[in-house]
Amino acid sequence: MIYLDTAASYPLLPEVKECLIHAFDNAYANSASSHTLGEQVSKHINEVRELLANEIGAYPSEIIFTSGATESNNIAFKSLLLTEAVKNKKHIVTTQVEHKCIFAITEYLVTLGYEVTYVKPNSDGLITAQSIKETIRPDTALVSVMHVNNELGTVNPIEEIGLLCFENEILFHSDAAQSFQKVEIDVDDLNVDIMSFSAHKVGGPKGIGAIYIRDLRHKQLTPVIHGAGQEEGIRGGTVAAPLILGFGKAIEVFQSYYSDFSANQIKKKFLEKLNFLDIQYIVNGINTLPHCISITFPNVDTETLIRDNENELCLAQGSACSSKEIEPSHVLTSIGLSREMADKTFRISFPLNITLCEIDFLVKELYKHQLV
Repeated sequence: MIYLDTAASYPLLPEVKECLIHAFDNAYANSASSHTLGEQVSKHINEVRELLANEIGAYPSEIIFTSGATESNNIAFKSLLLTEAVKNKKHIVTTQVEHKCIFAITEYLVTLGYEVTYVKPNSDGLITAQSIKETIRPDTALVSVMHVNNELGTVNPIEEIGLLCFENEILFHSDAAQSFQKVEIDVDDLNVDIMSFSAHKVGGPKGIGAIYIRDLRHKQLTPVIHGAGQEEGIRGGTVAAPLILGFGKAIEVFQSYYSDFSANQIKKKFLEKLNFLDIQYIVNGINTLPHCISITFPNVDTETLIRDNENELCLAQGSACSSKEIEPSHVLTSIGLSREMADKTFRISFPLNITLCEIDFLVKELYKHQLV
């Protein structure tokens, strides 16, 4: 089976698997306990907190561990908006190409009296600072723009958008689930107030993520999960120590793997092979990550290709969270693709250990399934 869906989830890195086994055997104590084992676990957790903070230019006290980016996004919106500080501001700006969990959150907030503006990307799949500027109002409480789009792989100009928000004293959130460890991140340079992360996008375990909140300890935030005060009182529940340690190991090793992969220019080689066989294609989006490509094949019977290779190829049409729905991807339609062209589009995200033989197999199948 050739796995071409790493934007949905990266395979667990071997170093992370080894770390998890050791952690489940040894880091089983509750980090809130006052005995020696509990204190040791708490120390290891805070070491990962510091590691993540150093990666993004933040303070460890500004990092909260969560179950993943979806929970982090919920905290970003609900915990920060449902506070006294911004209670009179009822306008949110986000985009038409965010992860679907953002839409679920904003739909809920609309029932509480919030108004939401959804900014359309340009034809290249990018959200510009100018498009955000045109939507902000005196009552805008929060702007949320993902760093890297999960279907197109496009890198948005977060620094420009963040500066705009800073100048207008508006909170700025960015979902960095797809960009973390693949794009350099410094929260000060990017002018980000809140940022979401997910471990399984960088070869870590599922079920663990984090959120950065600027000046966290000086904010009175509403908990999303009420509990016994864990994670600065924002996210109650016993802290998942083994998963956090696995996340830390992924942070330590993923960049080296990704750097080696990027140097191989797999995407370029893939397109060259398509050109050699004269397979017509359209690449959606510009300024994309090395491992991810949204590509439309107008003259390929994509439905039959998927059916014929269900045991050979793991391919995504649209994002993982919407690929089983009948409706076309909201991201592809937002950049102008018709229903027909959206159905002929793959989001190909290469694994770090992809081989040229596997690329050849994919290209040959695309060639074989061209429409006469």
